[in-house]
Amino acid sequence: MTCFPRYDRFESRHIGTTGPDLGPMLKTTGVTSLDELIRQTIPDIIRLKAELNTPAALSEYDYLRMLKELASKNQLMRSFIGQGYFGTVTPSAILRNVFQNPGWYTQYTPYQAEIAQGRLEALLNFQTMVSDLTGLPIANASLLDEGTAAAETMMMFYHEKAKKNKEESPNVFFIDHLVYDQTLAVLKSRAWPQGIELVVGNWQTDPIPANCFGVLIQYPDKSGSVHDYQEFVKKAKAANCLVAMATDLLALCLLKSPGELDADVAFGNSQRFGVPMGFGGPHAAFFATKDEFKRVIPGRIIGVSIDEKGNHALRMALQTREQHIRREKATSNICTAQALLAIMASMYAVYHGPHGLKAIARRVHDMTSSLANALKQEGFTIHSDYFFDTISIKADQKLREAIHALAVNTGYNFWESNESLQISLDETITEEELIQINQLICKAAGKKETKLNQPAALNIPTHLVRYSEFLTHPVFNKYHTESAMMRYIKRLENKDLSLVHSMITLGSCTMKLNAATELIPVSWPEFANIHPFAPANQTEGYHQMISELERYLCEITGFTACSLQPNSGAQGEFAGLLTIRAYHESRGDKHRNIALIPSSAHGTNPASAVIAGYEVLVTPCDDHGNIIVAELKARAEQHKDHLACLMVTYPSTHGVFETSIQEICKIVHDNGGLVYMDGANMNAQVGLTSPATIGADVCHLNLHKTFAIPHGGGGPGMGPICVNDKLKAFLPSHPFYAVNENANAVPPVSAAPYGSASILLISYAYIRMLGPDGMRRSSEHAILNANYMATRLSEKYKVLYTGAKGRVAHELILDLRPFKEIGVSAEDVAKRLMDYGFHAPTLSFPVAGTIMIEPTESENKEELDRFCDALLNIHGEIQEVAMGTYPADNNVLHHAPHTLAVITQNDWDLPYSREKAAYPLPYLKHEGKFWPSVSRVNNAYGDRNLICVCPPIEEYM
Repeated sequence: MTCFPRYDRFESRHIGTTGPDLGPMLKTTGVTSLDELIRQTIPDIIRLKAELNTPAALSEYDYLRMLKELASKNQLMRSFIGQGYFGTVTPSAILRNVFQNPGWYTQYTPYQAEIAQGRLEALLNFQTMVSDLTGLPIANASLLDEGTAAAETMMMFYHEKAKKNKEESPNVFFIDHLVYDQTLAVLKSRAWPQGIELVVGNWQTDPIPANCFGVLIQYPDKSGSVHDYQEFVKKAKAANCLVAMATDLLALCLLKSPGELDADVAFGNSQRFGVPMGFGGPHAAFFATKDEFKRVIPGRIIGVSIDEKGNHALRMALQTREQHIRREKATSNICTAQALLAIMASMYAVYHGPHGLKAIARRVHDMTSSLANALKQEGFTIHSDYFFDTISIKADQKLREAIHALAVNTGYNFWESNESLQISLDETITEEELIQINQLICKAAGKKETKLNQPAALNIPTHLVRYSEFLTHPVFNKYHTESAMMRYIKRLENKDLSLVHSMITLGSCTMKLNAATELIPVSWPEFANIHPFAPANQTEGYHQMISELERYLCEITGFTACSLQPNSGAQGEFAGLLTIRAYHESRGDKHRNIALIPSSAHGTNPASAVIAGYEVLVTPCDDHGNIIVAELKARAEQHKDHLACLMVTYPSTHGVFETSIQEICKIVHDNGGLVYMDGANMNAQVGLTSPATIGADVCHLNLHKTFAIPHGGGGPGMGPICVNDKLKAFLPSHPFYAVNENANAVPPVSAAPYGSASILLISYAYIRMLGPDGMRRSSEHAILNANYMATRLSEKYKVLYTGAKGRVAHELILDLRPFKEIGVSAEDVAKRLMDYGFHAPTLSFPVAGTIMIEPTESENKEELDRFCDALLNIHGEIQEVAMGTYPADNNVLHHAPHTLAVITQNDWDLPYSREKAAYPLPYLKHEGKFWPSVSRVNNAYGDRNLICVCPPIEEYM
């Protein structure tokens, strides 16, 4: 029944250029209709002939009603499962002011440090927190999850040892059998393509294997036991092995740090520092290491520097910022982090401080000890005398079943493993629940319960008790009231430009609207408080949503199967390449190891290919940005016996729909390879064409781009892969969930079965509220907005690449190289845009000396015009330098950005006016101005003086 359609359609809220904006924009762009523009942009041969078969659009109100019903299918049990995921109390001050605040979650990765000082400080706090608790001097700004952090550790060790032992090339990695199962499974996915042999053994009884480059131990281990590893560490070092410890930040408030035990790396999951379980994520993994590894540490590092005025400033340390900059020479394909979740965890530490964290840890431990002592008195066998928050109770199958039945009936989930029952406590446990747990275990065993008492001492070996201080910096010791915390969070937020201020036109990043209705359910307890290893019959709501989302993504891509496991775009690349590798190996083609990659590709493409065990062969592009088909064909034919795949982005990284794409895919197929499509630019495809239509076999999708998951200041993200029938059997598996039970399934690429499952709700909402028509129109308007801006900006700038009919896709590249000869760089333009209230477009990628602009469909004409006016006005400023009005080294571009402190200082010795510097266009006076908090940051100074923890308070003064 459609007689009474709702007025309030989500499409009209999401797409910015419908209604009265449309006509003038079409006229400026030189077309009479949107369909005419799309025909000029996308080759007709690859246009879809039918609408997407996804459900009709729901209003926001109807969607939330529907989702509430779906959420009710999840059973909200009390989780005592542990295994790396714990209940936590997210302080309301953090939940409201960070997690649910668009001023935090719509920020981009802090490449432009001058307008990102707030989140840079929060991430520096995270690094300091991790460094202090682990006792290691260098920490990064987070990784994707504990499993991938383990994989990054192994790869770092492997390459470091290979560098120093070129003759021997050790290739064995020893893993203790009490490391988390999901961590071991993820390690297999990295070891297999690299030829690394994993040896699982008992650290107490087994010798260090020959040819071993590193060892991994869990502290506390997966059964909850706390071991003294000091002698084992010495033994490993004597065998020339590097040592990694997977650990728990809350436990380290009471336990001696890994650094004090001489570990080379400590990593783990910071989730229990105020971040909900969310059925597996997103969570911020942490990674800390010794100073000697600071140049090879994976991921991002926030470092301390100064700005051009000599003031304290933060930025991403360049030399360690992102491994994928090294392309095929990379040792990691990590190109993002979990910034928003790392910020939450750091704020949790700031809010509680060292004394609060220690009190929380002590309460958890004391309650665990109280339960253990009572169970011992009742005649149960506890497997270890030393533990932090987890006890393992000896129980045969009959007893486990009896306890399980009573526990589920009470609303509790425990963990069963190897003739034992495990109970993990966390800060959410109440005294009443502790009594109930003891009662139901005794009842199941037919034993009389004893009273729970306060334990007399720690159940930790005396020589492993922590006495070293942590979190001594003032930031962790002054914001412990909600008023102080609220103001601190707001003070940092106000330093950062986000989508609440203006459009962010980063090419290849798709900074579209992250709608409130899409995000609100992520905080609902029915989704937020579910353990990733909860029984499937308790998570029917999640599984329904996941199943439907997989189906929708398959429909959108034209493929037949989907894995939602990869928790970043680069992880999606890696997973897709693994499925291709497994496919070839299943056919006896293990020798197929060459990946063809266009020269224009994003750096993660060659990095992922190398990590997946491929040899990268670059194929060139012409002056128009298109793959040179003859060159690609020659390479494919030359290497036809060893060709594994082509990695191609479509539309291309240069922002055009290449007309030869189907021919390119056919060439690869004809020579025995498969085609991997990078989905970074999928926002121009949805509803108009598809990866399957162009001839690809597998693609990854950036849900944090096309499907509205926010970037969060540098994570979270999701990179699911969709595949055709050839590759369906090879999708990733998981040790605890039947995500793919085929014997040919590749090992998991993420620790949780469905990656960062809770934020899948955002993309699910996007699809359900836009419907097939709305998704197609989103793509059309993304293309319209880019071509409108290209038309306006081409008056003064050269648009570097266009398609066969002179159109760009959803993004455009402006060539700023001609201005270099007069002393104006692309960076100068990027920094000057900050004075106009805008984040710079993507700088010097994919072509050095250019900017790449992607407006998305979510901006209205007024905002598009404001950005165009800013760039056109900047062109006038460039001409002033060209004509000699201002010197090349003393003009508004050279000194940009201009802070409020600079503008209001008593002395003004610059050749241009304060007004020209701060208010170059009228809207900046009338509509409010965003002020950068520091002047241009001196990156070289920070690289020469690498400081990656909070500096002494005197430096801020």
